[in-house]
Amino acid sequence: MTTISDAEPKPAARERGSRLLLGLLPPLVLALGWEGGVDAGLFSGRLLPPPSRIAATLWQLTASGDLAMHVEATLMRVGLGFAFGALAGILAGALVATLPRLRWLIDPSLQALRAVPSLAWVPLFILWFGILETPKVLLIAVGVFFPVYVGVAGAIASVDRKLVEVGRVFRLSKAAQVRRILLPAVLPATLTALRTGLGLGFLFVVAAELMGASEGLGYLLVDGQQFGKPDQIMAAIITFAVVGKLADALLVTLTGPLVRWQDTARDSL
Repeated sequence: MTTISDAEPKPAARERGSRLLLGLLPPLVLALGWEGGVDAGLFSGRLLPPPSRIAATLWQLTASGDLAMHVEATLMRVGLGFAFGALAGILAGALVATLPRLRWLIDPSLQALRAVPSLAWVPLFILWFGILETPKVLLIAVGVFFPVYVGVAGAIASVDRKLVEVGRVFRLSKAAQVRRILLPAVLPATLTALRTGLGLGFLFVVAAELMGASEGLGYLLVDGQQFGKPDQIMAAIITFAVVGKLADALLVTLTGPLVRWQDTARDSL
C-alpha cells in the first residue's frame, strides 16, 4: 500500500491552493492591465488612479497606523452589530416559523420594514440616539437582522414533515426532536443566512459611519470624496473587500464543523 508522506501536500490542500490562485487571477489581470494602460497613456489615472498609486497610499496609511485604527473601528462596529442582529434574527425567525399566529401578526410588518433603505434609518437614529456609537451599531444590527430572520424562518418552515413523523414514530421527546432532527435540518440554511447578514453588515457600516464618525473605513471614503483623493477612496474600497472576505472566511471556518456531516453544505459554504 502507498501512503502520502507528511512532507507531500495532500490533494485537498493542493485543491484549496489552486482555488485561491484562480480566485486571485481576475483582480491581478485587471490591475496589471489598468497599470499598463495608464503608463501607455491609453487611460487617465486622475479619477481612477493606477494600482501603483493605490498601493503607495495603502502603504502610507499602514505606516502611519491610520489604516489599523480605521479597520479596528469598523470591525468593532460590524462585530457588535452582527452579534446583536444575528441573535435577534435567529430568535425572531424561530418564533415566527413555529408559532403561526405570531407569524400572521408580525411577519407582514417585518417584511415591509425589510424594504426600507439603510440611509432612511440614519436621520431617525441620530434623532433618537445622537451621533455616538449606539446608532451606528444599531443600524448595522438592523441590516444583519432581516436576512437572518428570513433565512431562519424559511429554513424551519421548509423542514420535511416526514422527518418530524419519523421522530414521533421513534417516540423522541420535543427536545430530542429539536436536537436530532430540526437543528441539523435548518443549520445549513441558517449558516448561509448568517453569511448574508455579515455581508450586509459591511454594507450598512458605511451608512453608519456617515453619522458623525471620525474613524472607520467609511470615514476614509467620505474624507477622500470631500478632499478629492481618489487613491484614498480606492484604498478604502480594497480594504473593505479584503477585510470583508477575511471575516467571511473566519465565519465559514468557525461554523464549518457544524455541517461537516453534509457534503452539499460543506461545498456551498
